[in-house]
Order: sequence, then structure tokens, then C-alpha cells
Amino acid sequence: MKLPTKTPFEQLQDLVGRSVTDIDTPALVVDLDAMKRNITRMAEFARKHGVRWRPHAKMHKSAELARLQVAAGAVGVCVQKTAEAEAMAAGGVNDIYISNEVIAPHKLARVAALANLLADRGGQLAIAVDSVEGIRRLSQAMEESGKLRAVVDVFVEIDVGQGRCGVPPGPHALALAHEIRRHTGLHFAGLQAYHGKAQHLRGARERRDAISMVVEDAVYTRKLIEAEGIPVGLITGAGTGSMVCEAASGVFGELQAGSFLFMDADYAANERDAAQPQFEHALFVKTQVISAQAGHAVCDAGHKSHAIDSGLPRVLALDAETELEYFNGGDEHGILRPAGTSTRVPEIGRMLWLIPGHCDPTVNLHESMVGVTGGLLSGTVDRVIRVDARGALS
Repeated sequence: MKLPTKTPFEQLQDLVGRSVTDIDTPALVVDLDAMKRNITRMAEFARKHGVRWRPHAKMHKSAELARLQVAAGAVGVCVQKTAEAEAMAAGGVNDIYISNEVIAPHKLARVAALANLLADRGGQLAIAVDSVEGIRRLSQAMEESGKLRAVVDVFVEIDVGQGRCGVPPGPHALALAHEIRRHTGLHFAGLQAYHGKAQHLRGARERRDAISMVVEDAVYTRKLIEAEGIPVGLITGAGTGSMVCEAASGVFGELQAGSFLFMDADYAANERDAAQPQFEHALFVKTQVISAQAGHAVCDAGHKSHAIDSGLPRVLALDAETELEYFNGGDEHGILRPAGTSTRVPEIGRMLWLIPGHCDPTVNLHESMVGVTGGLLSGTVDRVIRVDARGALS
């Protein structure tokens, strides 16, 4: 017996043109038809509201998918980590916003190098800050790069309810805007006002109420800064759960929503806002039943295959007779029990599809995604998508 000589990616590449049924399990699968419809709906939504969209690549971590969104009208991508930014740049993305604070000098040296690289390609790097120290370190890194070809767009992050990074709205943000303008190579580009917790408030009214307060904070801060003669070029923020509110506000000029591309079980639990585009599930974990016992079955996808921080996955119902609930079985196993009025336990070998609870960390567990067209039951493998920034945590 010979061991496989091909890499896992090469083995998946051999599936291109073959049936969905040939995909080994567990595997992360993208319904490309649904994904492309999601992109179209997002692009139309942004055009209708006259806002830019800069989808978050921290969700899919794929330069190929980032380029696909840019081709559809996105101005570029957001990332959270320097290594993610480097992966996107290596994959041909030229407009990148690190929507997070970077403090370590060795990382800021990488940020400066990336800013110069993108500038050479006619692109742009932007970054968020929330401290004088962060601004000064960024400026120093740009100066020490020895090549002041680039000017970095710098956004002051204000804390609008997330309770994480960001200065309080108002005078603190004004002080940082002044500080940015003191440094060569830095350009005060505007404000970041992102309320992550609001994305997962279940009621549509709850989300609208939360974002109305975000808008008030952003307007107050903008007026304070502009009163001192400093232009606030852009207010950026929003996520898939709340973007209808920011888009309708007339205050936000850019939407950072990213999960709309794939969706997940957690977002599906939200009450849909009537103004929200009808995004579809496009990300699934293909699994199969490896054991069937009285009252339950076991599949081969445990939490090494999907993230559980936002809850366990949902089992996609493929027929009216089999409704299943997923229970945690550990690293490599999922326990399936009949749900609702169903009493049927799926047979050994049955292929099933899981909708992850949280798309972002689920993608980060995989080196590649299998893109299919024609549906999950009788579709065809169209391509294999690299997760370029998998494990890019620094």
C-alpha cells in the first residue's frame, strides 16, 4: 500500500468536475450559486443607499473571494490582523483596511512595509487607532521604513457600545484626530463606529434602537472635530446584522458587513429586518453518519470541523421525514437525534449538511473550501478555494 503523495489541497482539486457526492467528509463546502446571489444583493443594496461596501475578509480569509467581491463593486476589504492584510495583498487585493489597533513595533514595521507595497501598486492601506501611543508608534514605523512613498489612512475608533477598543465619543476622539495630523505619512481619514454586539440582538427593533445611539455618537463626534476645521472624510462600520440601520442613517459612508457572503445559524436566529436583503446560507459542513443506534446517530463532524462559540450547528433538512438536532459529541463526532415530529434516525452512510453556528471561526479551521454549483444534492464541484489567511492571527 502506498500512502497518498498529493497534498490535501491537490486531492480536493481532483474532485473538480465530479459530483458533490464524491466529496469526502467532513469538508467545508460553499454553495457558489447562493454565494454569488448574496454578493449581487449586497452590491445592489450598497448602490441603492449610496454607500461604499468594504466587506470583512476576516470571515472568509480568501483572496479569491475578496477579489470576487471587489469585481462586484466593493472598494476593498477589511481585515483584523496584520497577517490577514499580508495574505490579502499577496493574493492581489490592493485596498485594505486593518480595522483594528496594531501596537507591537515589529508588527507595525510589517504594516509600514505593506503600506509601501500597496502604494507602489496604486493601492491604499488604512488602519484604526485609539491611542496617542498607537499613533506615534505607527508614525515611527513609517519613518523607519525608509521609504515614505505611502500615506496611511488612519481612522479613530470610538467605542459605541462594544465595550472593547475605541475611545469614548467626543473630546478623546478629537484629541486623536489632532495627533494624527501632526505626523508625516499619516492622514486622518475619519471615524470607525462599529457596534459588534448589536449584530446579534435578536429583535429588529432592538438593533435599530442600538444603532440609533451609535449614529448619535458618531454625529456628535464628527461635529466636534469638524468645528475645529478638521474634515471627517468617512464614518465606517456596520455588520451584517445591523447594516440596514447604518445605511439608512445618512451618516455612515461605508459598510463593513462580511458574514452576508456565507451567513450562519447565529445570524439566521435574528428577526429579519424588512429592509434587509434576503441573504442565503452558502456555507456548509458536509458530514456523514458513521454510527446509528436506537434513538440517535453519530456523524463524523465534531467541533474540529466547525466552531461552537455561537452555538452548535443546525442540520439542514433535506426531506420532510428527517428532522434532526445536532448535539456536541466532541472533537470528531456529532450526535444526531430526531427533532420535532420526526422519529427517524438516519442510516449509516447518510450524507448530511450542517449550517455552522459561526462562519468566521469555522472557516479558520479549514485550509480550503470546496465550491459547488447546481445545489447540494446533485451539484458538481466547480473549484477549490484556498483559505489563504487560515491561522493568520498575528
